[in-house]
Amino acid sequence: MREAKILVVDDNKSVLRALEILLQFEYSTVTAISNPNQISSFPDLEEYDLVLLDMNFSAGVNTGNEGLYWLREIRKKAPRISVIMMTAYGAVDLAVKALKEGAADFVLKPWNNDKLLATVHTAYKLRKSQREVDSLRQKEGHLKQLLNTGKNYIIGNSKALNAVLGVVNKVAKTDVNVLITGENGTGKELIARELHRLSARREEVFIPVDMGSIAENLFESELFGHVKGSFTDAKEHRTGKFEAANGGSLFLDEIGNLSLNSQAKLLSAIQNKVVVRVGANQNIPVDIRLICATNVNLDQLVADGLFREDLLYRINTIRIEVPPLRERGEDILLLADFYLHRYTVKYGKTGLRLNQSARDKLMEYRWPGNVRELLHTIERAVILSDGNVLKADDFPLKVHTPVGAGTGQGTLEEMELRMIADALERHGGNYTAAAEQLGISRQTLYNKLKKVRD
Repeated sequence: MREAKILVVDDNKSVLRALEILLQFEYSTVTAISNPNQISSFPDLEEYDLVLLDMNFSAGVNTGNEGLYWLREIRKKAPRISVIMMTAYGAVDLAVKALKEGAADFVLKPWNNDKLLATVHTAYKLRKSQREVDSLRQKEGHLKQLLNTGKNYIIGNSKALNAVLGVVNKVAKTDVNVLITGENGTGKELIARELHRLSARREEVFIPVDMGSIAENLFESELFGHVKGSFTDAKEHRTGKFEAANGGSLFLDEIGNLSLNSQAKLLSAIQNKVVVRVGANQNIPVDIRLICATNVNLDQLVADGLFREDLLYRINTIRIEVPPLRERGEDILLLADFYLHRYTVKYGKTGLRLNQSARDKLMEYRWPGNVRELLHTIERAVILSDGNVLKADDFPLKVHTPVGAGTGQGTLEEMELRMIADALERHGGNYTAAAEQLGISRQTLYNKLKKVRD
C-alpha cells in the first residue's frame, strides 16, 4: 500500500463508494465528498497528493464548466496537487481544456478499473516527483544560505573604507562586472562578498576561485568542467565553477596571474555567456555576476603585453580600490579589538585586553601585510599570552626592509624570497612573467609565496 492521500469529489454517491472501495487497497487515505462547495473549506488540502474531480454537478448540465471552475479553485489552494478530471460526457476539446487548466489527466465514466488505477498511479508518481523536487529546492536553498554565511565582517569607520562601501552599495544593485584592486590582505574577497550580499542574487551562491592556485593545464576543467574520460584523471563528470555559480556571483581572485592562453578562454566564456565542458561540444548557458580581484597593476600589464586589453575592458566596468590598512587610521584598533575578542573566545582566554603601549605600537606599524597580517599578529599574541594584559612587547613586529636592501647575506630561503620579490616587482606583479625569469613554473612560484604568507 502506498502512503498517499486521495480526495474524491463527485455528487454521485454510488461513484464515491465504488472509488473508495477500489482505491482503499492501493492508497493509505481515501476521502470522499459529494458537495464541491466543501472544497473551499476543506482542511489541509495542500497535504493531499491527488484529487479525482467530477466535471458536472448540476442536473442536466454537461458542459464541464463546473469542474473547470473547481479545478481552478483547487489549484489556487494547492497549486502542486495532481487533479484527475472525471466525466460521463467525453469530448476532445473538453479534455484539452482541462489539461490546459492544469489537470494531470482525464477519465471517462464508466471506467475500466485497471486503466483508472494506472491513471491514478501515474498522477501519484507525478505528485511524488514534485514533492521530491520541492524538497531538493528547499535543501538547495539551505545549502546556499550556509555557503553564503561567513564569519568574516567588514570592520571600520574610516573615511577611506566608508568611501569604498558607498560605491559598493551603489554598484551592488546592478549586474555589472566589477574589478576589485588593492594590496594583499586588504580584504578584497570581503568586498566581493558584500557586493553579492547586497545584490538581487543574494539568495544564490557566491563561488570564490583563487586563480593563482589553478595549474595551467587544469584551467578549463576547473572553470568550465569536464566529462568522464576527457583526460586521464577524468573518472567522472564534473561541474565547473561557472556552472556552479549559475544564477549567483563568481569571484575570480588573483586574475592578474592568468596566462594569455587562459585569458583568451576566459574572455570567450564571459562574452558569449556559455561554457563548454572539456571533452564535450555542447554549449551550456550561464548567468553569473562576475567579480574579479587583483593586487597587480593590470593597466601596466596591458602596456607590457602580458594582459589582454579586451579582457580588462570586460571585467573593469566598475573598479573598486580597497585601501591598505595603514591608510585607515583608527580602523586598526577596531580590527585589533575585534580579532582579540574572536581569539580569546577561540582559545579560552577571555578577559585579555590591550594596554596603551600595545595600542600605540599597533597604530605606528605600517602593516605591509594589511588586515591579514594584523589577524595573525593578534592570534599569535593571544596564544602566547601569560597574563590578562597584552603589552607592546607581546607584538614583535618585523621591520620590513625594501627589496634589494642589505648586504646580500642571509639564509638561502631569504635570498630566494628576495629574488622572487625582485622578479615580481620587475614584472608588475605578474606571476607568469616572474616565474619565467626565475626559471620555475608559475605554480611553484605561487606555492613558495603561499608558504610564506601562511
